Amino acid sequence: MTTTPERTARRPLVLELHEGDRTMAGLLGGKGAGLAEMSRLGLPVPPGFIITTEACRAWLAGGGEPDGLWEQIEAAMVDLEHRSGLRFGDPAAPLLVSVRSGARFSMPGMMETVLDVGMTDSVAAALVSRGEDRFAWDSYRRLVQMYGRTVLGVDGTLFDEQLTRLRRETGAATDAELDATALERLTGVFRRIVQERTGEDLPQDPRQQLRRAVVAVFASWNGERARLYRAHEGIPDDLGTAVNVVQMVFGNRGDRSGSGVCFTRDPVSGAPGVFGDYLPDAQGEDVVSGSRSPMDLSELGRREPALHEELSGHLRTLEQHYRDLCDVEFTVERGRLWILQTRLGKRSPAAAFRIAVELVDEGVIDLDEALTRVDGTQLQTLLHPTFTTEEGLTPLAHGLAASPGAAYGQLVFDSATAMAWTALGRQVVLARPETSPDDFGGLLAARAVITSRGGLTSHAAVVARGLGRTCVTGVEGLLVDPVARMATLPGGVSLPEGTVVSVDGTTGEVYAGQRDIEPSPVSTAISQGVSHSPDRTVRAVLTLLSHADLRRQLGVMANAETPEEARAARCFGAEGIGLCRTEHMLLGARRVLVERLVTDDDREGALAEIEALALTEFTALLEAMEGLPVVVRLLDPPMHEFLPDLVELSVAAALADERGTLDAALERRLSTTRRWHESNPMLGLRGVRLLTVLPQIIDAQVRALVEATITLRAGGHDVRPELMVPLVADVAELTAARERMEGIVADVASAHDTSLHLPIGVMVELPRAALTAAALAEHADFFSFGTNDLTQTSWGMSRDDAEANFLAAYREAGILATDPFKTLDEAGVGALVELAARDGRRARPGLGLGACGEHAGDPASIGFFARTGLDYLSCSPPRIPVVRLEAGRQAVLLAGASPSTSDTR
Repeated sequence: MTTTPERTARRPLVLELHEGDRTMAGLLGGKGAGLAEMSRLGLPVPPGFIITTEACRAWLAGGGEPDGLWEQIEAAMVDLEHRSGLRFGDPAAPLLVSVRSGARFSMPGMMETVLDVGMTDSVAAALVSRGEDRFAWDSYRRLVQMYGRTVLGVDGTLFDEQLTRLRRETGAATDAELDATALERLTGVFRRIVQERTGEDLPQDPRQQLRRAVVAVFASWNGERARLYRAHEGIPDDLGTAVNVVQMVFGNRGDRSGSGVCFTRDPVSGAPGVFGDYLPDAQGEDVVSGSRSPMDLSELGRREPALHEELSGHLRTLEQHYRDLCDVEFTVERGRLWILQTRLGKRSPAAAFRIAVELVDEGVIDLDEALTRVDGTQLQTLLHPTFTTEEGLTPLAHGLAASPGAAYGQLVFDSATAMAWTALGRQVVLARPETSPDDFGGLLAARAVITSRGGLTSHAAVVARGLGRTCVTGVEGLLVDPVARMATLPGGVSLPEGTVVSVDGTTGEVYAGQRDIEPSPVSTAISQGVSHSPDRTVRAVLTLLSHADLRRQLGVMANAETPEEARAARCFGAEGIGLCRTEHMLLGARRVLVERLVTDDDREGALAEIEALALTEFTALLEAMEGLPVVVRLLDPPMHEFLPDLVELSVAAALADERGTLDAALERRLSTTRRWHESNPMLGLRGVRLLTVLPQIIDAQVRALVEATITLRAGGHDVRPELMVPLVADVAELTAARERMEGIVADVASAHDTSLHLPIGVMVELPRAALTAAALAEHADFFSFGTNDLTQTSWGMSRDDAEANFLAAYREAGILATDPFKTLDEAGVGALVELAARDGRRARPGLGLGACGEHAGDPASIGFFARTGLDYLSCSPPRIPVVRLEAGRQAVLLAGASPSTSDTR
């Protein structure tokens, strides 16, 4: 619901930190709720206040400040001055503040921040007069840079170029080596850039700085990278952001000052213990930007043991309070520790599983809650392969193992190229000096990311872990030149754009060329039925997968056509085959059998061969799935997949005619192909329609299945076949097909002096089938929702054409938040599924319900199927563990367990 200015005026739009708590994340944002909670816990949090998300929503709705907002901010600033003992804009005792975004769900780096608000010429002069000249000019240039980019819209690269030029001129390797004179000069250059680009200077009224910074943070909610991130993470667009206004504390105030980011456990491996980075004489942005390589927290412990111990105590307090991995930002100002932010830390998929299970072992949470703290997407990442071991292989470079996994691809040096090459079907590795929030599109597109600078808590590392991308940061000696489209390594090794490299995010190594890949330990353990493992991640996955099996209500079946696929499915835990496509039997070289059938060339012989093939393949498949159901879908593809290409055949006939070699057989093939040719074959003669026009194919397939079943049962095998009719639109189609199939079953069984009943279901993959589900249910034993075709026919778009031509543009323009072929469209296609499920079960209580489209294996769609009351999902064999886990997780959530407190989005 959009909040109007009139509504917000009747309630506070600004709250002091002590007035909120973590239950108010929707109002205060995650960052503000964390600050409020830490304040209540007695941690050393700088004083400040929070402008609520309601104020942002009102601003977004009305295009201006809601009534009373500025008056409340002014009152809060007076109170902040009282609590800090400082005064906003007073050179004698200057109060500077940070103005930071803070949405309900963590969106790291996707919105704006302005630090050092309140710095003016007079404040800088007063600090210089007191001997703090370097601190004064470092803080001032940061404000001009942030204010110019964020508030006034100046291109940030203009500031970066000047900073790089100044470092080169002065011989400074990093910003920290610039002295006060250089920083004063840089501040002047930055202000000239602002004046030239905008026609105005940095305001010398601190309250004007504050007011415009708040509005800029509001506006950043709808910035391009924020919208892209929300679309990827499934975060609603109408939540808005809070704005946190907090007294600045300064890590750039000398050697006994600094800033850091730390975690209560290792976010990469999940191992217990304090973990993080610290930069002396730096503000927090320096740590996360990766512009300087930080030291490990253990080094801080050696330098400042008392400070390290105090920090460790606060981290223990936070983990015990939140019962989860916490991500904490802190600053040390002249030896005094301040805690600036806490949130539930983003973690790698491996760490997510290990931490969840180890918290169970420690008695902090139970298995149900642990299951809600992981998800199928994370498990899907852990099932990805790793590099094979190759003796004597020397890596090109070493860096920090920031996000585990193995990937290879062609090097690209900017996000636009990464996205463009990926759209062409290439696999890419994004290499950058360091990434920024503007690189999010490239991070999404790339298989792996490498950076020359930055640590394990840099932007690249945090975002890559959240996305499940392989990442190596701080690569030693790597120089990335995006302009020259070249990377270089020590020793003169040059890597032009397009060079193939392999990236190992588990070891932090980068290799030349494409390395061989092997299955992940998690995948191997699951497929081999291992119940215990010394590997902590594997053990954690097995523990939660086993618990998910106990909790889930959804059955998990496989889409499989061959004995090999069936055996793989069983190894991964499949409880049957929910979709056996029979068309594979008649494609490839066997297509000629259908051609012979429709051209009347030895029709009886073709049918006999089709039946013999089906008998052999059905027998092997049923044997492989003994004791479990096997749903056989009758032939479905359009006729053009069985017949020669009309254009190629026409050309061949024309050339033969010119040579005088055109014979009757070729003419007959051409005539037949023309007769069966369709302009839109995907909506033409396929599925039940083909079976109606060529019912002999039904006869051959059903006879073969019945023969295989009776023979195997006679030999003592427990086989459980079922039949499914595809592309049904009308009940008359189903009844005609069912009558013919039941007649064949009875005839074959009678010939064997036995009886046999095969369940017969219908594939619901057309809107009309969903809308007439009650009538279909009277003649079907089960429904299986084919959501691929149901999506195509509901949206009126071809999947292949849409994904190649315009879906990406739709997503970029914000018309679609997700690809409807990847994640189920609940509002449209989902409504049809719900309608058919409800009407079908009303007409036939006990009607079986399943789904076998691509969405059945999509973690983001499984919750919908669970809520709709389906009996089973059928997916490709490698996705079976993902569906098992996610189905169990959804069962816990539906039963009323608290959603995961570990928001890793």
